[in-house]
Amino acid sequence: MRLNLILALSFLACLNFSLANDQRRPLARGRRRGVGPKRARKQTSNTALQQGRTAESNAQDGSIFIESYKEPKPNYEVTAAKSEHCIFRGITMYDKTVWSPKPCVNCLCSSGEMVCDRILCPALRCHLKFQPIGECCPICIDPVVDAPDFSGDPPSPIDLGDPYTEISQSQRDKKERLKQDEEERIRKKDAERKQRKKQKKEEAERQKKLKEAKEAREKEEELRRLREEEEERAAAEERKRRMEEQRRVEEDRARRLEMEQREMIRAMEEAAERAKEGLRGDEAAEDEDMVWLRGDVFQMPPVPPTRAANSPSLLALQEPTEPVEEDRELGEEETDVVEEDSEMVTTLLPPGCSISDVTVTCENAKLTGIPPLSIPELKSLSLQGNEIKTIPAGAFNGIPNLEWIDLGKNKIVSSGIDPQTFKGLKFLSRLYMDGNLLEQIPSELPPTLQELKINENNLKEIEENSFEGLSSLVTLEMEGNLLSEGNVNPQAFKPLKELNYLRLGRNHFRTIPQGLPASLLELYLENNLIEDISETAFNNTTNIHVVVLRHNKLDESSIAPLAWINHRNLESVDLSHNNFYLVPSFLPKSLVHLVLAGNQIERIPGYVFAHMEPGLEYLYLSYNKLDGDAIEPESFFGTFNTMTELCLDHNQLTSIPMGINEMTGLHFLRLNNNKIRHISEDAICDPSNDDDSHLVALRLENNFLDPRKIPPTAFSCVRSYSSVVLKPQRIK
Repeated sequence: MRLNLILALSFLACLNFSLANDQRRPLARGRRRGVGPKRARKQTSNTALQQGRTAESNAQDGSIFIESYKEPKPNYEVTAAKSEHCIFRGITMYDKTVWSPKPCVNCLCSSGEMVCDRILCPALRCHLKFQPIGECCPICIDPVVDAPDFSGDPPSPIDLGDPYTEISQSQRDKKERLKQDEEERIRKKDAERKQRKKQKKEEAERQKKLKEAKEAREKEEELRRLREEEEERAAAEERKRRMEEQRRVEEDRARRLEMEQREMIRAMEEAAERAKEGLRGDEAAEDEDMVWLRGDVFQMPPVPPTRAANSPSLLALQEPTEPVEEDRELGEEETDVVEEDSEMVTTLLPPGCSISDVTVTCENAKLTGIPPLSIPELKSLSLQGNEIKTIPAGAFNGIPNLEWIDLGKNKIVSSGIDPQTFKGLKFLSRLYMDGNLLEQIPSELPPTLQELKINENNLKEIEENSFEGLSSLVTLEMEGNLLSEGNVNPQAFKPLKELNYLRLGRNHFRTIPQGLPASLLELYLENNLIEDISETAFNNTTNIHVVVLRHNKLDESSIAPLAWINHRNLESVDLSHNNFYLVPSFLPKSLVHLVLAGNQIERIPGYVFAHMEPGLEYLYLSYNKLDGDAIEPESFFGTFNTMTELCLDHNQLTSIPMGINEMTGLHFLRLNNNKIRHISEDAICDPSNDDDSHLVALRLENNFLDPRKIPPTAFSCVRSYSSVVLKPQRIK
């Protein structure tokens, strides 16, 4: 009996244990299959095992692949670790870490154990199936798709402690982060667009202010110029008035002297008549009277040379005798009159000379020396085109108030100029000595000099003290000489504190001269041999406005990147007739006027003008080799709002360059003498632009255009169709 009871209890315990195992297996399978087909198609971290496949174990990785959950007993092995970390292929995985060692396989590190599952794909009831690239499960592409059928028990509620629930949650968090990142990117893009719009508006306002400031400056300069002209006109009128008064005074004095001479001649004739008709006395008395008469005639003042033609001729006189005291006193008074009018003799000028106002002109008069003049009021003296070789020390003593001297086109040599020649001219401001034979700068020039021209000479050297004392010099021209960087002392320009304008063209410079003054505004170096512009060439001339380097040997590699890019005042650069094949980079930021005509330019690189502020206004690229591929869409970037005049004539363009229709301020456009065959409707004028017409002149002659095939609205932005030049065209 007792044995039967023990057997019954044992059977009951085994039955309960079997039922408990059967209840736990569906729960585990439900946990792993608690994800629907929708999440399986989205390639989530669903950890359900694929049905019908056996577990795979990788002994090297330490990972375990679990068989289908439909089996009554899971067939997988767990590799236990000594700690909560897992080691996968030499990599330490922390607890709860999920990774995918193979496609469609997910692994989990749980309490030091690695569990790997294949993704379970749902059974699809559709005819057409498709497996997207990168997806583990196929999807239906039928118009109507039946809901997939999962065999097995319904999934049980998700256990918060299940690691695959955490995988799904991490993917949801990742999607949420991606969504937030996308929203943040959109917000940033909107902010950047608003910022660009704001910057564009500010740029437009700044351009407007700059334009207004420029107009105000031009108006102020115009007013100043008018005021200066008015002052000069007033000064000229004042000088003319003074000269007129002086002339009237001289004429009155000459008239008075002439009347006095006539009165004296009449008195002499009357005395002679009385002597003939008077009583005859003794011989001594007669002799005494005769002596007195002759003495009176002798003491008469001589007739001035200027009035000799109009004065009555005097009778021939015999040799005078010694006059009496009364006659001597009278003679002293007449001598004063002679000294008072001796200046009139100096008004006699050499043949070929003329005087006007305060200017004496002796041009091409075949003079061999400085004429001896004594006219203190003289301001200007022109001796151009003579044969003067030397200038002595006292050449200008009689005209000390000279302000301007022109000695051009003579034969003056440096050794023929006395060092003291110009020293006494305290008001000299302009000295022209072009076309002579000078080899050195004249010494001891007055400090009042403001303009010095020594073009077309034989200058071979400029020493350190050549311009000593010329602190007021504003303009210096030395073109057409024998100067180079080897014979010009870098310290020579140091005394020129006010020099603004320097011309050194037609010399032999290979580099930019050193030691240029900081006050320089305009530099002309055309027709030299310049082939290099170093980074330090313009370091001292930060105020320079204009640089002319045409007809040299420069190319795009000759200009150092930092030679002038940071200059804020350099507005005009002339690089025409050099050896450029590309529009040079690193041009000055403040550049407004650029001349590149007569080069070999084949391409305009993109963004080459983008760094300029406010932007380029005048661009001359005539007589180059630009063709259909020479201009990129970004070539004119940075000039769309500022370009005023664009010259692309005499090139090889086959169509209208891109970007011209975006130039809202373009007034003059030259495209003549190219190979253009067609003009599209929006190539020159933008139809979407509702602003007023801005093009003033458009030249398209000497191309291959058929005027009948040009669209009617192609020139809608031109103010007047009469300003469009289309004829003649070349024969096709």
